[in-house]
Amino acid sequence: MTLEKAELPRFRRATITRAFLESAAPELLLRLREQAEQYGAQLSSGRVTSLRRESETFVASCKGAEIRAKFVLLATGLVDHCPPVEGAPADCPPDMIRFCPICDGYEATDKRVGVVGDLHSAGKKALFLRTYTKDVSVFVISSKGTDDTREALDEGKLAVFDAPKKIKLDAAGRIDIETENGSVHDLDAIYPALGCTVRSELATSLGASCTDTGNLVVDDHQRTTVHGLYAAGDVVTDLHQLSVAFGHAAIAATDIHNRLPRNYR
Repeated sequence: MTLEKAELPRFRRATITRAFLESAAPELLLRLREQAEQYGAQLSSGRVTSLRRESETFVASCKGAEIRAKFVLLATGLVDHCPPVEGAPADCPPDMIRFCPICDGYEATDKRVGVVGDLHSAGKKALFLRTYTKDVSVFVISSKGTDDTREALDEGKLAVFDAPKKIKLDAAGRIDIETENGSVHDLDAIYPALGCTVRSELATSLGASCTDTGNLVVDDHQRTTVHGLYAAGDVVTDLHQLSVAFGHAAIAATDIHNRLPRNYR
């Protein structure tokens, strides 16, 4: 059994653009569903509100019903924290708000980019983006960081400004940032570096170990510290890419298959 939160998080890091989500992603999900059903998989949707153990069995509560399974694979992801942006829907940031430069930094090539966060986190992300564009500005909401970070930013010739007072999506589809001291910056994109909420509570409620950021601790087979409980994707790692999640799922599924009773023809 694979458990996923049914609703999409407000902000999710991904290797895909919104245009892809609106076109190719539904097609991919349909093909995956059709392939699973071809081999007898039973699929259902719903929000899993709790997960508990009864002897050697997991019991998941979903839509007023209980689902029982010997093994569980969690793929519950995470939610990125995003600053409020005037002129943008509260539950859906515009394409100019990006989260993962590893995934889409190339799309910022030679564009005006801003990074918002504490000195350490924003500085690290800004230095990565500096390999794609020379026009990178860091908007510091906290001086948390080291002298090494400041030296690296100076060496990379990145502009450092104080915290944003207002972030606004303008009519031309660009991002305007007004800082606390009144300076205004017109940008093509911003990358928040404000942390995230890892959705690992179903596992941690069972005693699964996690890191300080909430990522679940797993072994080489994607097994958590709770026997029979596996995890894949963003809930495990901070390398937020679909290909990584697919790899995690393949590793976990193989181990689960090998631990199930033999089902000979």
